[in-house]
Amino acid sequence: MSDLMAEKITIVEDLYKIREPVPEMKAIYFMTPTSKSVDAFISDFKTKAKYKAAYVYFTDYCSDDLFNKMKLYCAKHIRVCKELNISFMPQEAQVFTCDNPEAFYSIYSPHSSDKRKTLETLAEQLVTLCATLDEYPGVRYKRDGNMENAKTLAEMVDTRLARHYELDDSGKKKEKTQAQLLIVERGFDPVSPILHELTYQAMAYDLTPIKNDIYTYKSKDGSEKQAQLNDDDMLWVKLRHKHIAEVSEQLPKMVKEIAASKKQPDGKISISNLSQLMKKMPSFRKQLNEKTVHLQLAEDCMKAFSDNVEKICKAEQDLAVGSDADGMKVKDPMRTLLPVLLHPYSKYDKIRAVLLYIFSLNGTTDENLSKLIQHVKIEDEREFIQNWKELGVPIITSSFSISRKVPRRDHSQEERYNLSRWIPVIKDVMEDAIENKLDTKDWPHQSQCPAAWNGSGAVSARQKHKPSSQDERRSGSRLIIFIIGGIAYSEMRSAYEVTQAVKSCEVIIGSSHILTPTGLLDDIKALSKRPMESFSIEERSNA
Repeated sequence: MSDLMAEKITIVEDLYKIREPVPEMKAIYFMTPTSKSVDAFISDFKTKAKYKAAYVYFTDYCSDDLFNKMKLYCAKHIRVCKELNISFMPQEAQVFTCDNPEAFYSIYSPHSSDKRKTLETLAEQLVTLCATLDEYPGVRYKRDGNMENAKTLAEMVDTRLARHYELDDSGKKKEKTQAQLLIVERGFDPVSPILHELTYQAMAYDLTPIKNDIYTYKSKDGSEKQAQLNDDDMLWVKLRHKHIAEVSEQLPKMVKEIAASKKQPDGKISISNLSQLMKKMPSFRKQLNEKTVHLQLAEDCMKAFSDNVEKICKAEQDLAVGSDADGMKVKDPMRTLLPVLLHPYSKYDKIRAVLLYIFSLNGTTDENLSKLIQHVKIEDEREFIQNWKELGVPIITSSFSISRKVPRRDHSQEERYNLSRWIPVIKDVMEDAIENKLDTKDWPHQSQCPAAWNGSGAVSARQKHKPSSQDERRSGSRLIIFIIGGIAYSEMRSAYEVTQAVKSCEVIIGSSHILTPTGLLDDIKALSKRPMESFSIEERSNA
């Protein structure tokens, strides 16, 4: 609000709520181009004008019929009517979402009736993302024998991009830019979103009750406090992709530094020293506040880890990677899984382990699946496991099922923690795309990339001066990745890691929404419900 106040905007109200008329003031309308919004807008001016004038900004392209309807009733009140291309949520510096957790049900449930409409909306949102970034990318999708969503979405995005750039304001047709957009479905890597991750952000969202990016904790005096975890919190940005072991080690040091920087070098306190100190106080307070929040959050993560997660992690990593920490191949995955099933872990933790076991074998037999379901005591909730088939992930092996094992890049030389050996498959894809190594059989071009596409630096090599890393990234190429069906925090982290390593290519990743392991399991289970009985996924999407 303070930013808006500085721009002399005094009230912010909800378009759909009943509002007091303020006829002496002008109003800015920031709204989606839907009939619901337009009708609400019209009713503000139809009989008696609520405001002196209207400045209308749509998040996206407004259809002619809606525009004409507005013109018919409110023409004389509208001073400005503009379409802004921002019907997506910039979640972090390199992460966006379409803010639509319900898309998961619409696209993957056999009972859904609005799958095509949902894909069309996502396509339109992706076009506004490209337009905001001023990119006209070549589009590619991951081919998958039995799933067509990535192909359909790629076609929709491509047609809409061509149409968008034909109607350019300057009257010139825009050429393709140095960018690639890759579209892939969630079933392409089912392991990453259900594994216990031990990097700070992923771990916090998995193991602590964070809702809508707000972390609630008890302060020293026992009162309940809330902290927003976002890019404004510099400490969060610094720590979120680090392993919890490093976070626990670095935080106390950082707190000491702040305490030290507050002390005066000598005993004399002059007026000028004092005024300097007073000026620094708000930022000290903010820093100290952030430290307190993160000391508490890291402690919560570590507690959950040592109570429960630590023992499961080894089994999960062995199943996911297919070998143990010493590089010995896992010959009998059941031996890895059994101790987890025999231990009193939570229902969700056991389901996660069982799924990793099934994924590692590329499906199991009916008989074996029934035994596993009995073990976890989810006879009435088999959908947690069986519904993965709706995502194209094999749960039951059949004689003609094709192996879905994706060949992996060799990461054996990288230093890794024993309990964090798994690397999200999408990270390999990012690296391959940048090095121009994606196989066209697996990743067909929906539309050709510019001939010179090479994310690994051919572009920036032409520069005369040595720009700062931020500039350098802007002048290089962009890789935009969209995962249908949600992204995991480890996949978000991969986008930053690859950008960091390559520097000449910025990787941006997005989806309809961001996943947490238990949230995803609940969504999978809900796929078999009919729309009427489907409880609101919204209420639960942040649980």
